[in-house]
Amino acid sequence: MKNILVTGGCGYIGSHTVLSLLENGYFVYVLDSNVNSSPLVIKRLIEIISQKDKGKINNLQFLEGDIRRLENIESIFKTASDNNKKINGVIHFSGLKSIKESINYPLKYWENNVVGSINLLKMMDKYECKTIIFSSSATIYNNFGKEKIKENCSIKPINPYGRNKSTIELFLNDIYESDPINWKIINLRYFNPIGAHCSGKLGENPIGLVNNIFPLILKVASKNINQLKIFGNDWDTRDGTCIRDYIHIMDLANGHIEALKFLQGNNPQILNLNIGTGSGITVLELIKTFERVNNLKIPYSFVGRRKGDMENVVADNSKILEILNWVPKYSLEDMCRDGWNWHLTNPNGY
Repeated sequence: MKNILVTGGCGYIGSHTVLSLLENGYFVYVLDSNVNSSPLVIKRLIEIISQKDKGKINNLQFLEGDIRRLENIESIFKTASDNNKKINGVIHFSGLKSIKESINYPLKYWENNVVGSINLLKMMDKYECKTIIFSSSATIYNNFGKEKIKENCSIKPINPYGRNKSTIELFLNDIYESDPINWKIINLRYFNPIGAHCSGKLGENPIGLVNNIFPLILKVASKNINQLKIFGNDWDTRDGTCIRDYIHIMDLANGHIEALKFLQGNNPQILNLNIGTGSGITVLELIKTFERVNNLKIPYSFVGRRKGDMENVVADNSKILEILNWVPKYSLEDMCRDGWNWHLTNPNGY
């Protein structure tokens, strides 16, 4: 299984995963509409790869296209087949991902995320490509306790974005059960990816309203905004701020490589896997680590709790550690250092 289609391959997680795929000898087709990403990512990927192995730059093919359009998806499957590089597997990142925006524009989110996924599976079925890794999320869980979240915890998302993810998982389960002797599926449930590639050439480039904490920390550090607003300091945690499971983007990307290898080497099945470090970090701990590693100050103030926030969201990652040949290698310090390096090198993004 060496020819892989990556939908949304110009996005934050997608681009780092494409780099890992290329480094591991895969031929990669990238399909991206570039609505929330930059086509310059492809240029950066080529720059990084050419420094290590120029021959591998020929293993990357990009098509600008939208998964809401069947003809865009079919074009890349047909091109691959005609060139004797049939697509063997798909890593599916494409989709809109702002929780707040999903609440305001649910039609947009259901069309892009759910209808787009249905279109993708139609083409996969037509071209007999029956291996997929789906970019899912911890937002599907309904967890208000202090325990780490296991894969069998209650699935009860509280916003349209989370409901999109859980619906696509249900859909993939139906697909698997319709043909269990052929389909190989892994739903990777992400926790909180942050950081960037150590080269400073790839990183998170949010377009529009920024809601996630790490890009906001970067904006404060670069004095683009005056201070960071922390939602609540009265949570029942060690310092009163929420606890999250932050994972380095390259650990997350490499998890997809190990997931592909597992699917290739094992019988057809469907798996749900949390991918996180299993370590809980408070908001204040993240800020203090960022300050220490990068020798700067992050001004912040406390405001009221945000509706829908959870106190403690940390992965029980024992299942992925047991099943895949994967362990997180990067520290919180690495995440803070690499993320700031990306921002210093690219203050305006791509």
